[in-house]
Amino acid sequence: MLLSTVVAASHAVAATRSRRSKIGVLSELLSAAEPGEVEIVVAWLAGELTAGRIGVGWRALADARTEPAATPTLTISGVDQALAGVAAEAGSGSVARRRELLTELFSAATVAEQEFLVQLISGELRQGALEGVMTEAIAAAADVPHDAVRRAFMLSGRLPVTAAAALRDGQSGLEAMRLEVGRPVRPMLASPAKSLEGALRDLGQHIVVEYKFDGARIQVHRDGRDVRIFTRSLRDVTSGVPELVSLVRELPCRSVVLDGETLALNDDGRPRPFQETMSRFGADASELLLQPFFFDCLHVDGADLLDLSLEERLGALEHVAPQHRIPGVTRPEAGEAHALLESSLGAGHEGVMVKALDSPYAAGRRGSAWMKVKPVHTLDLIVLGAEWGYGRRTGYLSNLHLGARDPNGGAPIMLGKTFKGLTDALLQWQTSEFPRHERARDERAVYLRPEIVVEIAFDGVQVSRVYPGGVTLRFARVLRYRPDKTAAEADTIDAVRALLPAGAA
Repeated sequence: MLLSTVVAASHAVAATRSRRSKIGVLSELLSAAEPGEVEIVVAWLAGELTAGRIGVGWRALADARTEPAATPTLTISGVDQALAGVAAEAGSGSVARRRELLTELFSAATVAEQEFLVQLISGELRQGALEGVMTEAIAAAADVPHDAVRRAFMLSGRLPVTAAAALRDGQSGLEAMRLEVGRPVRPMLASPAKSLEGALRDLGQHIVVEYKFDGARIQVHRDGRDVRIFTRSLRDVTSGVPELVSLVRELPCRSVVLDGETLALNDDGRPRPFQETMSRFGADASELLLQPFFFDCLHVDGADLLDLSLEERLGALEHVAPQHRIPGVTRPEAGEAHALLESSLGAGHEGVMVKALDSPYAAGRRGSAWMKVKPVHTLDLIVLGAEWGYGRRTGYLSNLHLGARDPNGGAPIMLGKTFKGLTDALLQWQTSEFPRHERARDERAVYLRPEIVVEIAFDGVQVSRVYPGGVTLRFARVLRYRPDKTAAEADTIDAVRALLPAGAA
């Protein structure tokens, strides 16, 4: 398949907001791809290189641009091999060799292909082929149920691998994928509830209510003495958390996969700030000890538990790690649920989780089986830009442009601005960090690629004629940045609109 075919599909997907149209274009493209091309196509349309980061920045890309080719001749496999060659260059003289290889590649590319390659290599290719759209396209191209694709993706953690299995072996290939101890599973997510009363009403009596910690999500895998620990983004942080590794090795089992949170505590047992917990996963790791608290068990001693009910999985968790379970109550009366919420808040935590006991583990999406209840409304939004400050903030990037994720894969949708909640430390960090994510600027502001997620507190949602999403936040203020989340995990514009008062339009 020619690269130009992928470029045309990318343009077609970017040009429409219709989810059905996007799926149609992508499924047609996947159906036409050769077996060895499927993984490459899916990776590229998700904005990723099969070789990962290849050590090329904007300056190198600009230097490599040359007179474009008149007609398309580049193939998908040929381009993938060329980019792998660029990534393989290392050591003395590697910068010059990378530039030579890129120049050779660009000289064979048309204008449209050059633009596509620049966006792909720089990480700015965002034409709307998000995971939800792509999984449906894979299902359509392979003529398999969407749920089978979603489940296989949950287990493999890699959409290109899932697509290749679906196109090559159909539903049997997807069903052959199993949970593999040591390979992270995409985590199950919760939807926000407007209130505890609403969550209890929606989920009924057969529930568990648990503390909601302000910690870092972890997934623990153990096979014999081998332990690996992953973050919510599936990053392996095993080497940075030896105290958790030692603890997991002492659990009474041979193999296990646990889902939970970890956080640093003060001497009185109250949680330390989220940023201090996250510092353990950074380049400059602190010496704070982390404590684990588990709320789910996905595998134990050779048995996969994903399809069992939460109640059965909690039984397995109680057997394996009872002393490390997150505090909670099962089938509580309304008064008990409210008492647990007050207890959680009194202990310095965020609120509670309400979960249906009959729910299987449905990873990678926000469903209605798990709901989070917090007294302060918060949203995880994408930073689209920041304006230069004035007065005491002169010289600092201050007023943030906030966007919600488009569930149909389009560009983030702006819904407001805020400079409230920004400490001096955050102002300094923004001014240093934001230019690393810059896509454009003018005299007033620096505009960013959609890569940074910030948690915003607010007092309500109201209709707006100013912002394109038709809604904006009342009294929005910055709580913290979320380095543990990607833009694909930010809240959607639909989630924001759902918080409008009844009858608002």
